[in-house]
Amino acid sequence: MPKSVATTGKRVRTDAVQNRARLIEAAKLAFAGEGAAASLEQIAREAHVGIGTLYRHFPTRDALIEAVYRQEIETLVAAAAELAEARAPMEALREWLLRFVAFLDTKMGIAGALSTLTGGPDPLYSGTPARLDAPVRMLVERARTNGELGSAVDPMNLLRAIVGVASIRPDPHWQEAAVQMVDILLRGAREVSPALEP
Repeated sequence: MPKSVATTGKRVRTDAVQNRARLIEAAKLAFAGEGAAASLEQIAREAHVGIGTLYRHFPTRDALIEAVYRQEIETLVAAAAELAEARAPMEALREWLLRFVAFLDTKMGIAGALSTLTGGPDPLYSGTPARLDAPVRMLVERARTNGELGSAVDPMNLLRAIVGVASIRPDPHWQEAAVQMVDILLRGAREVSPALEP
């Protein structure tokens, strides 16, 4: 294959990936601000692409809404490995839990759009715990291995406690409370004595 053809093909693929990422980011902001009725044409403009490009990536509004949610999940999952590489165990765990709080904020922001999905959002939500199980367990295990957490700490219970805080409505300060909950949970987990563990 001529080099120019290969280079052109690579550039097209790169452009397509970038266009998709911009569309998802623009859609996230639009759905959070305007709900499911957000204009797809405006989303395309904000992403600096044509409406045809939007439909090539996302043939339906449902496909775009689902992509926003799935991208948030994938970003959160990927962050676990990145933080584990760059941060000390407890610092990485705390930062990831704070990103989980930010994920919940996005989820709540686009809840109106998610509720319009054909068949409802539950099928989309149902896979979330399984996707988050491995990253949170990996981060907790690193902290255990480092001697900073006891074996009695259930990784998924950390997430459930934070979700519980986010579920208390209406509370405009839920994020502040969720951050406090992260620190309370981690402080309590540090204080678990191995001698008292079952």
